[in-house]
Amino acid sequence: MKLSVLDQSVISKGSSGKDALSNTVELAKLTDELGYTRFWVAEHHNSNGMAGSSPEVLISHLASNTKRIRVGSGGVLLPQYSPYKVAENFKLLETLYPDRIDLGIGRSPGGSPATRMALTDGLRRSLNEFPRQVRDLQGFLGNSLAEDHPYHEVRAFPSPETSPEMWLLGITHRGARVAAENGTAFTYGHFITPVNGKRAIDYYYEHFQPSPLLSKPRVNVCIFVVCAPTQEKAEELALSQDLWLLAVGSGGDTRIPSVEKAKTMALSAEDRAKVLENRKRMIIGTPQKVRDELLRLSEKYQTDEFMIIANIHDFQEKLRSYTLLAEAIL
Repeated sequence: MKLSVLDQSVISKGSSGKDALSNTVELAKLTDELGYTRFWVAEHHNSNGMAGSSPEVLISHLASNTKRIRVGSGGVLLPQYSPYKVAENFKLLETLYPDRIDLGIGRSPGGSPATRMALTDGLRRSLNEFPRQVRDLQGFLGNSLAEDHPYHEVRAFPSPETSPEMWLLGITHRGARVAAENGTAFTYGHFITPVNGKRAIDYYYEHFQPSPLLSKPRVNVCIFVVCAPTQEKAEELALSQDLWLLAVGSGGDTRIPSVEKAKTMALSAEDRAKVLENRKRMIIGTPQKVRDELLRLSEKYQTDEFMIIANIHDFQEKLRSYTLLAEAIL
């Protein structure tokens, strides 16, 4: 089984955005040494608790501070950008760090309507354009746009000897269909919703069409994991994430609270029900328990690679979670 990382550069309460980004770099260094396959960073906007607003910039810094782990985006919010500019950014990264760059893309609008309009400088863009943007992005990456394409004569430079791996992030059958029809790798966001996973991945495998960038279907699954030496300790650490997810879901403070704060927080019956529902997006437990659950999901989802998110308030505990998981699996 392969393990990878999706880090959202979440700010722990009591610390700063600079601290969160420094922690992301430290985590990348550790997981590089531990044998993780890839390290992706997220893109979030207008969020007080998530420091990673520009994955392209952060990717370059992470790649320069690591040795072999693949580094990428999880993912670039393609509807908000020009496919041409995204291709230029990632071909430049691939030139600087050959065979180490992943280009993960998503259909998410990127935040509130006002945030989205700010990202596009007031231009209204339809999410229905996403499949066309994916095709254009592939065309610019390979400088292979059709002759009748309006930008056929436009080339994205530089021209690296290798190409960044392109992954499409999705949580529905629709996302799987776009990935399959365009021959990209597919990441399923179990950490967002586990409900559609099997149907989406089954569809992807069944309908995958090879492309110049990918000849065979490839899937990984992203999931929240909290791993600790004992079940009791893992459950305690997960309390912060429980509270954090409630805040994210309600549009509140997206900094992650401490375990101590989470322990004293009185939750309504409705919030307690949400916590139980959110737990379906996570694996919480000892290294052996987490390993067993990942093996079960591996069979269900027909994949041997999982991307791990561990939003733990105490950074040393977060490092330990990834270390214990690597020792149990890699």
